Amino acid sequence: MEQTINWLLSSSPLAEYHTRLDILHLAETDQSVVAARKAMLENPMIKDLIIELTNWPGNILVSHKSAGHALHKLVFLADLGLKVSDPGMDELTNRVMEHQDPDGPFQIMTNIPTHFGGTGEDVWAWALCDAPSILYALVKFGLGDDPRVKNGIGYLMQLVRENGWPCACSTQQGTFRGPGKKSDPCPYANLIMVKLLAATPDFINSEACHQGAESLQHCWAERLTYHPYIFYMGNDFSKLKAPLIWFDIIHVSFVLSQLAWIKDDPRLAEMKAVISQKADANGRYTPESIWTAWKGWDFGQKKVPSPYLTYLATKILTE
Repeated sequence: MEQTINWLLSSSPLAEYHTRLDILHLAETDQSVVAARKAMLENPMIKDLIIELTNWPGNILVSHKSAGHALHKLVFLADLGLKVSDPGMDELTNRVMEHQDPDGPFQIMTNIPTHFGGTGEDVWAWALCDAPSILYALVKFGLGDDPRVKNGIGYLMQLVRENGWPCACSTQQGTFRGPGKKSDPCPYANLIMVKLLAATPDFINSEACHQGAESLQHCWAERLTYHPYIFYMGNDFSKLKAPLIWFDIIHVSFVLSQLAWIKDDPRLAEMKAVISQKADANGRYTPESIWTAWKGWDFGQKKVPSPYLTYLATKILTE
């Protein structure tokens, strides 16, 4: 572990910052943390992301699995620890919050074809596979106490059922619903809802968060026969991948490992064991699958260990 940490500290400002903060648990005010964060924010690729996202929402969202869409880039900035006070972020968050449904969730420009039950038109709308991610980003940016953000979280929380969150979306989406039984939970919706609540001190221990986490763990325990909304937890799910975009073992384990009450749950332990056995002799992790939209980043290739992926895996395993 010491060898891995030393490598992370010398690999890149991004990995160094998060290693010092999340693995070594140094304070934000520690001079080494401050210096690493400053260097991370000076990364031209991060600066370019902020500039690009000020054109929010950018391209129309036609698939929630579109890794290069502004939605996922927004969440990546939140995962990195950017704040509304950082250069360019105030303008960006104002753009994101311009469109809010009367019910509370923030909207994104989308187009659902008529043959899927949508209107076939470009509309501002929300679904449980995007609204939690927008709210998560705003919370992480430091806007969790904003009444508009609280209103959005409250509305989405009350949609939970005993087996977790279902597929749900705003009326602007027509009659669209994902490919599954109405009674089934949507694994991806549960993942990003738990991620949102885990980032919100008032709700991390809520009953809704417990229900969502249990829904995810049930999917893992019954993964050979239980595939709600055609989400599988097989070989592709278990391939190491970054950043945290879709439904895969790193994303699910990263979110669940933040919940104290399942720290010793054998189902989470099984997922951690799958990740752990993929480390090389130096404790580093190489991506097994990539998003081509992120090919310029250290996790956008499958040839050499990725500092950011190694940080994610190490944080999961040390929680």
